Amino acid sequence: MTNYDEALKELKKQLLAMAGHAETAVLRAMRAVTERDLGLAQKIDADDCIIDQFEIHIDESAIHLLTMAPLASDLRLITVAMRISQNLERVGDEAGCIARRAFELGASPELKTDIAIPHMATLALDMLHGALSAFIGRNPAGAREVIPRDDEVDRLNGEVHRELSNLMIQDPGTITRCLALMAVSRSLERVADHATNIAEDVVYLYEGRDIRHSQSKIE
Repeated sequence: MTNYDEALKELKKQLLAMAGHAETAVLRAMRAVTERDLGLAQKIDADDCIIDQFEIHIDESAIHLLTMAPLASDLRLITVAMRISQNLERVGDEAGCIARRAFELGASPELKTDIAIPHMATLALDMLHGALSAFIGRNPAGAREVIPRDDEVDRLNGEVHRELSNLMIQDPGTITRCLALMAVSRSLERVADHATNIAEDVVYLYEGRDIRHSQSKIE
């Protein structure tokens, strides 16, 4: 195996490790919110630092590989790896935002409501896992299946915001907690957006088609 092949293999390895940390960070952040576990919320900052370091190392590895005159197919992989890394770093940021809301929510009595935030979290994480699985499995068709699911997360985000807005009007004593839950919902909606971005990059990687801003995302 050449130095180039080893470096490319290491880039993929780093990206998959980063993906695992990003998924875990969101799962931990949501557990911190739903279980009111402030100790777990405190660990999210450490997760975010690890994810940030992965992004730096992946960018450095990708730039090094670009100096080695890669083939066209490898060039797509390297550039897509950098874009996926950027999206995963932002997923980590959203996990941090959710964890901070856990502190706000944990300082007040639990808000009794049936809003769809846990369902949103499941959908967003399933999208992220599906997009990453499509990358690993060289499966652009699987990536295309992820993309339209973003509409459902958007719909749920709107539903959560309407329900919480009504609750704040009915009971002003819930305003702080409702705003915190709105922020959690918004972060989950953004996680789904980043999963969509990754899925679109997977299609580009394996089909050579840029479907961002196009009507052919699921065709």
